[in-house]
Amino acid sequence: MRSSVAVALLLLSLVARAQWQPALPGYQYHFPRDHFSHPDYQTEWWYYTGNLRAPDGHRFGFELTFFREAVDLSKQQIASSSEIWRPDQIYLAHLAWSDIDGGQFYHTERLNRSGPGLAGVNMDQQRYWNGNWQVRWISKTGEQELKAVCDRFTLQLNLGPEKPLVIHGHDGVSRKGPAPGEASHYISFTRIHARGEVRRADSSVSVEGLAWMDHEFFTEQLGSTVSGWDWFAVQLNNDEELMLYRLRTKSGQPDPYSSGTYVDAHGEAHFLDAAEFSLTPAEYWRSRASGAHYPVSWRISVPSLQLEIQEATALKNQELFSKDGISPSYWEGAVTYDGSSHGRAVRGVGYLEMTGYAKALQLGR
Repeated sequence: MRSSVAVALLLLSLVARAQWQPALPGYQYHFPRDHFSHPDYQTEWWYYTGNLRAPDGHRFGFELTFFREAVDLSKQQIASSSEIWRPDQIYLAHLAWSDIDGGQFYHTERLNRSGPGLAGVNMDQQRYWNGNWQVRWISKTGEQELKAVCDRFTLQLNLGPEKPLVIHGHDGVSRKGPAPGEASHYISFTRIHARGEVRRADSSVSVEGLAWMDHEFFTEQLGSTVSGWDWFAVQLNNDEELMLYRLRTKSGQPDPYSSGTYVDAHGEAHFLDAAEFSLTPAEYWRSRASGAHYPVSWRISVPSLQLEIQEATALKNQELFSKDGISPSYWEGAVTYDGSSHGRAVRGVGYLEMTGYAKALQLGR
């Protein structure tokens, strides 16, 4: 799933979706084509998150996300006379940096039209970008270069997948509701070795760790009763990973179309339906900025895997608060896991995303 895009998109009050393709079963993936843009679908995103350490053990987390939203211009009044500035594709990007041991969190965002190369997705160039934030693919096996420059820091990482990509769901779609098209085409690299550096005005530190990459594209993603979701990326030290998401209905109950994926140590993916796992909030944190009450600690159980783990975070304030209200506020941050699997102790790192707590409805991931 992915995020709170809901996007500055509602910015143009889009209505007509009939011109775009719904995410339907039977989709045939082809790579590298499917790593890049799908303009036949209205919404698309590329999500990068990860846990990093400096040589002295200092812990950091990062998020860099690129969103593409197609816009129906048939009923819009376009002020610009230049074709190059037509806003038929809107590009939003989010950047967040968690200084876990320093107790600091920073985030920023940017919104662009493609214009004369301001933002976009280009398979020939093997990259997607928004200003001077970009990811460039450098090999057919998935190696990538990530770079993001902002007023606080510059992050530069080399990314190397340690497992093959995973296709979530069944028959090419990850279902999010009962109606046809209430789904997404969803792929992930669940274990990526990340190495690089973060530079500030007066210092530079090398960092290394594990990253995770999600890519989704769709038109109608969520069922009409969904008010938000809780999404977990889990990377355990036994070389296994989990992606779990709990869709929440407007009544506050889990939606039956919640699901997940277990990736074994050999890289094989196994679908998990909503009945095969449980996610139980254990501790809450209230945001002073938005007033949202986020469950920042969870108990996770997957009986078929004999998996019982506890999620926690050392940095409770990892809320991407939207001051202007264009993008929704949501919580996304670096977390840790501790527990047991098949009777053996396991630990891990990952990311947690929670939407719909700051407002009645936040779409996206």
